[in-house]
Formats: sequence, structure tokens, C-alpha cells
Amino acid sequence: MVQQLPAADIARQILDGFDDYRAHFREITNGARARFEQAQWQEIQAASAARINLYEEKVGEVVGGLQGRFSNEMLLDVDLWPLVKSAYITLIDLRFDDELAETWFNSIFCNLFSHDQISDGRMFIHTTRPSLRPHASAPQTRSYQPNADLQGALQQIFTDYTFGVAYEDLQRDIDRLEAQLRASLPDWVCKDPELCIELFSSTLYRNKGAYLVGRIYTRDEQWPLVIPLLHREGKGIQIDTLITDEAEVSIIFSFTRSYFMVQVEIPAEFIGFLKRILPGKHIAELYTSIGFYKHGKSEFYRSLINHLATTDDKFIMAPGVRGMVMSVFTLPGFNTVFKIIKDRFSPSKNVDRGTVIEKYRLVKSVDRVGRMADTQEFADFRFPKSKFEPECLAELLEVAPSTVEIENDDTVLIRHCWTERRMTPLNIYLESANEAQVREALEDYGLAIKQLAAANIFPGDMLLKNFGVTRHGRVVFYDYDEICFLTEANFRRIPPPRYPEDEMASEPWYSVAPLDVFPEEFPPFLFADIGQRRLFSKLHGDLYDADYWKGLQEAIRAGKVIDVFPYRRKEPASSIE
Repeated sequence: MVQQLPAADIARQILDGFDDYRAHFREITNGARARFEQAQWQEIQAASAARINLYEEKVGEVVGGLQGRFSNEMLLDVDLWPLVKSAYITLIDLRFDDELAETWFNSIFCNLFSHDQISDGRMFIHTTRPSLRPHASAPQTRSYQPNADLQGALQQIFTDYTFGVAYEDLQRDIDRLEAQLRASLPDWVCKDPELCIELFSSTLYRNKGAYLVGRIYTRDEQWPLVIPLLHREGKGIQIDTLITDEAEVSIIFSFTRSYFMVQVEIPAEFIGFLKRILPGKHIAELYTSIGFYKHGKSEFYRSLINHLATTDDKFIMAPGVRGMVMSVFTLPGFNTVFKIIKDRFSPSKNVDRGTVIEKYRLVKSVDRVGRMADTQEFADFRFPKSKFEPECLAELLEVAPSTVEIENDDTVLIRHCWTERRMTPLNIYLESANEAQVREALEDYGLAIKQLAAANIFPGDMLLKNFGVTRHGRVVFYDYDEICFLTEANFRRIPPPRYPEDEMASEPWYSVAPLDVFPEEFPPFLFADIGQRRLFSKLHGDLYDADYWKGLQEAIRAGKVIDVFPYRRKEPASSIE
């Protein structure tokens, strides 16, 4: 009983810190509408990065506060923490964001203790999930029943969803949406008297767009529904299009994009709503998509340990060319790759371990524009040795002995790794692709490079093996050890040779600084296949011109912000405005 009081006090202080974090999270999130209405594009990017960094900042504050109030002897007594957890469960039991509060508790515990102290008795390895019980709260959705009058239902929707800036031409947009809706659904649906349109009550914001998200359903069928809105400066709000295709809606919530800002009263219920309209998405990805990336990490870990416990799946080396910096392994039945840093890099790589870590962490806070895979960073993963194929484990132990070791003859410890969504490496994809697929993939590969560049990201190593093809056929960059901001690179033309002998020399006749880039050298570097090289020159030959890159740099330095649309539209896929 003597220890019960400090346990309760520690639990209360942890929860107070969580409330402080949530208040600041809401403050940043709630400002999204005003930033959209005022076309504050650079402020939107800054707010997105600030919200991501907020979590670790607030965890650090809480840990510091605990260490200042309680003695190390008491705070680091692992036998006290089951009592702390029990007291904490009582405090969060009736909260609407209790699952996030559990993840917050885990973060505090892991900051205080080494990972070998992790256990379900002391923290939330498996969730208590009281959030799944019904909550008495205001409805989070709005419903509209057209009764064969789609025009009237759409008009009511945009009467309910208004902004501080007027719509540019609301009737024009409603007429277009009605035509799109009738064209995208079976004829009988629009006449069904039980047809219902259900939208989440809060608007979602990301980059330069706002999104209404929901579903269209009848008694027997349903379709996802997303309506993107754009702010055309000086003109007003434009309703851009209407999307009912599940694959396209899935791309909007992709792991390659920045996180939405949306006011959510009960996170678990909103995630359940998204899961109903996107059943193929894992809840970890959905939580991450709205900014709760730490809880997405918790859900990912739970699904991973459940997969290992319930299947015979074993880790193998990931297919593809072995990396010069990272070693990559995977579980065949689990759609994720695990990346660890090798102890020794290829001599051609001019980076060190610390730089690689910085670059991978950078990806979390920049606008990924649908072209870079999100990552999750983990420390001290422990897996049963029996879950590794012998060849895989032998290779990991050989290339990264400082990161991978065997404990007690039966456990593999991975001290540090990143996880990413598994994709088909572009070079492997092209090997078996037909002519049309090759053209489509190379077209998208070039677009990926251009869209990353317009978002101020230069991939550095643009080899095909460093890009992957998603299940939706999109080309995505995933190897970050050489990325830099585009504005840091120095794009140059190769100067003409001084003498005929210069071209035959083994060394260049011109100076080359570490950040110098010569786009004229790209064709043979990127493509060994002559046919692919020629095709790519036709599709994206401007990438071989230093002036193209310099023009992008000038636009970025002038404060221009990219607008990359995560859905198909009639206008070009991206532009700098």
C-alpha cells in the first residue's frame, strides 16, 4: 500500500502530459481550416512538420518532469510499474482517445527503461481497448438521402460545408459533380429511394487541398466517396472532382503521403468509419494517415507479433539487388520490409551511419507528395531465432553484427531498424513487364522524380532499384541514404574538353564538389537497357538538362509550393503555383 500513492501520482503526471500533448496537437490541427482559407501554403508545410515533432518534444517534457519530481530509485523500480499501469487504466477508462493514451504511456515507459524491461504487465503490449465500447457522443457524420434528387442533396451538402472564402461557382461545380456521380455508379443506384450519402462531419486538410470523405450506400451495396476542394487564390473555393473508386480513394490515404489534419472527437470511431469504406487498409495505416503515427506504430507492432504467433512465416532476405548501405529482409506473408544499416558501406558511398539515420528521419517531416514511402523507426526488436531462415540470419549477422545479435541461443535482437511497405523493385518489375507496362512505369518513374524535385527533394541515387511499384501501379522512391533538399544540390553542365585527350582520360578534366550533379550523365547511369534509355529520353528528356533543375530551384527559393494531386483529374498531375 505504501507504493500505491506514488504509482497513482506517476500515472496522473503521465496523463497530464498526454492532455498537454493532445491540446497542442488539436491547436495545430484546428488551424488547418484558416490556413487553407488564407492560402498559407508554406505555413501548412511548417505546421505539418511541427505536429510530427510535437510528440517527441512532449514525451521529453514529461520524462523530465517525472525525473525532477521522483527519485531515480522509485521511478526506475520496474516492480512499481504494474501499479502505475493499473492506476493509469482507471484514469483513461472513459476517455474518447484512450487507445492513444495507451501508446503515450508506452512512449514514456520506453524513454525511462531499456527495451529489455518491456512486458505486458508494465505497459500496453496488447491494448485494453476500452475505446471499442460505445461512447455517448454527438454523431461524427452527416447523412443525406437524395430520394432521386441528387441535385438537391448536393446543394444541401455544400450548404452545410462552407468556408470563410466563397465558392467560385457552386452551381457549375454541383452540375459537374452530379454528372460524374451518375456516370460512376450503376443507373439503378441513383433511383434507389434508400440511397444515402454519408460524410464525416469534419473536413480533412492536407497540403493545398481540403477533402470531404464518406460513402454512398444502399441497403446492399456501398461505395467510398471523396470530394476534393481547392482554393484558387483570388477566385474562391473550387470543387475539383468526385471520387467513388476504392483504389483511387485508397491512394489518397496512401503510406506515401503527408498526414491529414482533421478534427476528430473519437479517433477509434473515425478509424472504424474509414475502415468500412477502405476495408483493404490496415488500421495502423489509417491512424498514421491522420497524424497519429505513433499509435499507427503500436498497431503495426501488434499485427506483426500476432502474425508471427499465428503463422509459420519466416524472415528471408528481400528480393532485389543487395543494398550498399542497408540490408533488407522481409516476411513473405507480411507486406513490410525491415531495413538495417550495415556496419560497412560500399566504398562508392560517401555517407556515415549518423548521416543515414538523419536522412531517414528527414523523410518523416517532409512532404512526400505520394512519391516516398513512409517509415517507422524501431529499437530493440526481439524475434524468436526459429522465425529466421538460416541464410537470412547468417547474412544479417555478417553485414551488421553491431545491430543484429543472438541472445540466449534462441532470440534474435535487432537493435535498430526501419520498416517500410513492401513494393516490387522497379528494375525487377521492368524485367517481366510488357511494352505497355514498361512505358507506363517509365512515365511514372519520371513523374516521381519531377514531383519529388518540385517538393524540394533530390533523391540522389536515382537507380531503378531504389524505386518500387505499388499494388496500384505507382512508382515510389524508398532508398533515402543519399537524399538531400533540391536547393542544396549544384546542377552543372559538363564543360567542353580542353583537349581531345581529356575525353580519353580516366579522371574528369573538371572539378567535382560533393554536391555537384551533372544531369547529362544520367542516361547511361540510370539505364543499361538501350531501349529503355531511349524511351525515357522521349518521355522525360528534360531531366537531363541542368537548366530544368535550376528552374525548379529558383521556383522553390521564390516560395512556390507544389500542388501534386493524389487522384486523377483533367488538368496536369502537378504544377508549381
